[in-house]
Amino acid sequence: MDRIDRHILATLQHDGRISTADLAEKVGLSPSPCARRLKRLEDDGFIQHYQANLEKEKVGINMTFFVEIGLNRHQEDTIESFESALLEMPEVINAHVVSGSFDYLLEVVSPNLQGYEAFTNKLHKLSSVKDIHTHLSVRQLATKRVLPVYL
Repeated sequence: MDRIDRHILATLQHDGRISTADLAEKVGLSPSPCARRLKRLEDDGFIQHYQANLEKEKVGINMTFFVEIGLNRHQEDTIESFESALLEMPEVINAHVVSGSFDYLLEVVSPNLQGYEAFTNKLHKLSSVKDIHTHLSVRQLATKRVLPVYL
């Protein structure tokens, strides 16, 4: 990965709908070499997929919660079952396995408190869940949807 590849990745994070011709101009290449680099970056897994970032409130999401989950068992089958269940819950928009006093940190969205209560009811039904601690996001300071490219 060189300076041009990093520039391509940074540009795409700001505007995923940019045409190849405009991208090529921004990074100082002609369209054909730029298209080849872009294809290579996709094939090599640097670009996972393209998506639209939606404004939460405009699609009815008014609340964000950070949820700490502790499991009661740490056997492979328990972990696989819990993680499979999480992947089926659309309210979970980010999930991390973490170290420390709990096992998972989830970012959960909901239109309201009733929606969040319904979500926690689903969690309580999972036999592997021991502890649930919830933090309500009062206000989001910033969204950094652009990743720094260190390579």
